[in-house]
Amino acid sequence: MNFQITSEQEYQAAYNKSVDQPEEFWNDIASNFHWREKWHTTLKWNFETPDVRWFDGAKLNITENCLDRHLEQRGNKIALIWEPNDPKERALRYTYRELYQNVNKMANILKNMGVKKGDRVCIYLPMIPELSFTVLACARIGAIHSVVFAGFSANSVADRINDSQCTVVVTSDGLNRGAKQIPVKSVVDEALEHCPSVEKVLVVDRLGWPVNIHTGRDFWYHEELKTVSDQCEPTIVEAEDPLFILYTSGSTGKPKGVVHSTAGYMVYAGYSFANVFQYKESDIYWCTADIGWITGHTYILYGPLLQGATSVMFEGVPTYPDPGRFWQVIDKHSVNIFYTAPTAIRSLMASGVDHVLAYSLHTLKTLGSVGEPINEEAWHWYHTHVGKGKCPVVDTWWQTETGGIMISALSGISELKPAHAGLPLPGIQPILVDGEGNEIQGNDVEGYLCIKFPWPSMIRTTYGDHERCRINYFATYKNLYFTGDGARREANGMYRIIGRVDDVINVSGHRFGTAEIENAINQNKKVIESAVIGYPHDIKGQGIYAYVILGDLEANNNNQTRDEIIESVVEHIGRIAKPDKIQFVSGLPKTRSGKIMRRILRKVAEGELSSLGDTSTLLDPTIVDEIIAGRLT
Repeated sequence: MNFQITSEQEYQAAYNKSVDQPEEFWNDIASNFHWREKWHTTLKWNFETPDVRWFDGAKLNITENCLDRHLEQRGNKIALIWEPNDPKERALRYTYRELYQNVNKMANILKNMGVKKGDRVCIYLPMIPELSFTVLACARIGAIHSVVFAGFSANSVADRINDSQCTVVVTSDGLNRGAKQIPVKSVVDEALEHCPSVEKVLVVDRLGWPVNIHTGRDFWYHEELKTVSDQCEPTIVEAEDPLFILYTSGSTGKPKGVVHSTAGYMVYAGYSFANVFQYKESDIYWCTADIGWITGHTYILYGPLLQGATSVMFEGVPTYPDPGRFWQVIDKHSVNIFYTAPTAIRSLMASGVDHVLAYSLHTLKTLGSVGEPINEEAWHWYHTHVGKGKCPVVDTWWQTETGGIMISALSGISELKPAHAGLPLPGIQPILVDGEGNEIQGNDVEGYLCIKFPWPSMIRTTYGDHERCRINYFATYKNLYFTGDGARREANGMYRIIGRVDDVINVSGHRFGTAEIENAINQNKKVIESAVIGYPHDIKGQGIYAYVILGDLEANNNNQTRDEIIESVVEHIGRIAKPDKIQFVSGLPKTRSGKIMRRILRKVAEGELSSLGDTSTLLDPTIVDEIIAGRLT
C-alpha cells in the first residue's frame, strides 16, 4: 500500500500532483496492483460523447488482486467474517485461502452451467457468504455480475434481468431479516415467467425450506458443490471490460444499469478504502451495507479484499433482537473500523443511549457514514456515544455512478466538521457551477456539484443505452460530470452536500426515481394520476409523499385504498419504496403546458407554505389551496 497518505502534508502534496500530473499520479497508484500485462495508455477521455478509458492495453483479473496475490503471506489470515441474523447462530470465518477455494468452486459451478466471459449473471441473494462467493466467481471467469437487492419485487427483478439479458440467476430458498423469514426463490420463479433469457437457476439452501425445482433449469448449490474442483484458472480480461452492472433509479421510470469497468474500478476501490479509513494490517473492518447496493460492492468486498483486509459481512438488521445488535457485534469481533448509514444511526438514537452504553466498543478507532449527508445531531450522537469522543467520523460522499468515495475526511488526518463531507480525495476535481454551467470560484459559495476531470472508477455507460448515460450525467453542463447534487464550499474549502436537485428521492440511502414510484402507484385501477416527492424524515433522511388523484372520489380518505396503493408499490418495486404519506387530491398544480410543479408539492409537504412563489400562472391556482388544506403532517 505505497499509496496510503499518512499526514496533511502528504495529502496536499498528493492532491497537487493529482491535479498537475494526473496520469503520473494514477500510474503510481495502479503500479501497486498485479497485472498480467501493463497498460500502454493511462487515460483517454471525452466528456461530450462520453468516452472514458483508463489503463488501455492492460490485462488482468481482479480476483487475482483480491485473492491469489494474498495467498503466500495472508493465506491463513481471516478475509471474511460472516455474522448471522440470529446472534445464537454461529458466525463463520473464512481465511483468504478458504475464500479463494470457495470462489473457485462457485466459478466452476457457473462454468458448468454454461456461463462464459461477458455473460450476465443476476445475483438475488441475502447477505450470506455465498453472495460474496458468487460476485467474485463471476469476476473470476470474466462474467458480468448484476446483484439485485433481495427485497425487490418480482417485477423489479424481471426488469433488471431483461434489461441485461441475464442467462443465469443465483438465489436462495429464503432469507432472514430480523424476526422475519422471507421467501426468495418464489420471487425469482414469478419473475422468470417473463424472462426468456434465463437458462439456469442456482439455489442456495439457507432456511431449509422446500421450493419448486424446475427440472433442467434449477439446481441446488450444495449438490453442485460435490461435482467441482476448488481450483479455477482466472479468465484474463481487458482493462475496460465490464466488471458489473448495478441498477439505480433515475428520474424516469426505468432503472439505469450503471456499468463499471474492471481496471479503473479496481484501482480506485483499493486506493479509496486504504486512505479514507486509514486501514492497517491487523484491523477488523465492518461495513453494514447490503451487497445489493454499491457500498457493499466497493466497501464490503472489493476494497477490503484488494488490501488484504478482514471484512465483516452482516446478515441481520440493527434492531434485532434489540437495538444493541450493532454494538454487540462490534465487541464480539473486536471491530476497529465501522461504516454505516445515517438512517441506522438515527433509528438507534431513537431507541435511547442505554443500548450503546451496555457495550465497551473500546476497539473502535474510526467511524464512517454513508448513503446521504449526516445531520449534526446524529453526527454528535455517533461521535460521542459510539466513538466515545475519540474516533474520527468520516462522512463520505459518493454515488453508485462514481464507484467509490469522492469527498471525505481521511481518518485521523483531516479536519472534521459535523455534517460536512470534507475535502476531495486526491485524484478528484470537484467544482461548483451556476445554472448556466459557469464555474463559481472561491469559497463560501453554493452551486451545483460537478466533477471536471475523470477518475478511474467512474461510470462508463448505462447498459444497452449509452445515450441515457450521456443525457443523465454529461449533457447538463458542457464537459462536466454532473452529480445531481447541490453543495456548499465553506471558507476552509470543505464541501457540504445540500442534497438532490433532480427527481430522485434518497430513502435510507436507497435512491428511487419519482417516476418509478409514480408508475407503480398508477398501476392501481382507481388511480388517475399521481405525483411523488421526497420530504425530510427524521429517521430515513427522506420520506416518500404521494399526491394521488382517484377516479372514484368516494375512495378518497379510504384506508383500504391507501393500503392497495402501498401494495402496488411493494409489488412493483419493493417494500423499501412504499409511500410514507398518501394524500388524495382532486388535481395537481400544473403549468399551462401540463408540467407538474413539484417544487410547490415539495414546499407543501415540508410545511414551507410562505415560500410557494407565484401560483397565479398555474392552470388552476385554486388547486394549491385545496392541497394545503388537506396536507398530511
